[in-house]
Amino acid sequence: MTTKNPRLRATLAGIPAYRAGTAAAATDGAEPHMLSRNESPYPPLPGVMETVAATAASVNRYPDLACTRLVRELSEHFGVPLSHVATGTGSVGVAQQLLQATSGPGDEVLYAWRSFEAYPIITQISGATSVRVPLSSDGRHDLDGMLSAVTERTRLIFICNPNNPTGTVVHRAELERFLDQVPDDVLVVLDEAYREFVSDTRAPDGIELYRERPNVCVLRTFSKAYGLAGLRVGYAIAHDPVAEALRKTAVPFGVSQLAQDAAIASLRAEEQILRRIDVLVRERARVRDALSAQGWTTQDTQANFVWLPLGRHSADFATACGTAGVMVQPIPGEGVRVTIGEREANDVFLKVAADFSRRPGGR
Repeated sequence: MTTKNPRLRATLAGIPAYRAGTAAAATDGAEPHMLSRNESPYPPLPGVMETVAATAASVNRYPDLACTRLVRELSEHFGVPLSHVATGTGSVGVAQQLLQATSGPGDEVLYAWRSFEAYPIITQISGATSVRVPLSSDGRHDLDGMLSAVTERTRLIFICNPNNPTGTVVHRAELERFLDQVPDDVLVVLDEAYREFVSDTRAPDGIELYRERPNVCVLRTFSKAYGLAGLRVGYAIAHDPVAEALRKTAVPFGVSQLAQDAAIASLRAEEQILRRIDVLVRERARVRDALSAQGWTTQDTQANFVWLPLGRHSADFATACGTAGVMVQPIPGEGVRVTIGEREANDVFLKVAADFSRRPGGR
């Protein structure tokens, strides 16, 4: 019997683990609050629940491979050609497909840092090299620095807008100047997972920018504002060559029929979704105002979370939150990201923040 292990790709060595927030322990019998995963605090709308329940009766059947009805719905919703829409298992699944289609050993993938933590993981899996450009001092993309980092080996650029974890946005004028200077053969991916929460009128709608730019691809998801995180469905809008490549690199039958039907029902219930978003954005403002009153400095977040640049105190703050029954997402040595949840959960977080700010060296 052989004692050798199978030979695996060397590029997999040292890939960082994706940090998903884990459930907080119950405190005094109370259910913990999960403010670490940027999920919607609301359950799916009643009509969506009924659709999922009806579809569940046929889970013995494979889903529609081409996501035909969902693609048509998205095409009509955004006024784009059918051939420009591609789907996947959440926007991160589509992002990995883009890496498979564009980048391999010897190629470079450019993005701001800190940004979405999946970027370095999926880049390394593809065999490409990550090029990270530090955020500016106010937590925003340094677009001039990113332009300077473009080389002949650059194949793909991620712009996370709003940025995860800081919540900051790149404004339309500066993004257009950036796009005007990026080589035409470099794919620029506008990752707009949090687009629905944006209230800053200076922020661009990536779909409007993509229309006249063949090297721009827009990623969006049903996981956040639409409350379908557990069903894993996202999509890209891009010109034909890129969208076709996404269909080629997609996992066959990756998007379940439950996800497809729930996404369609959610799109058709957009007015109700928008009302929920409005409530959450107002709650976001309340939380930021309360943090400011406590003396905290926070970025002007346009996502469904706030970012506290706590540096070396990040782990201690997360521990204090966990003890109080809320789970937040620490990035050791940098800061803590806190999802805007139900008002009760946010109030627990704010109490911890107030207590922590009064500690010697707490802020």
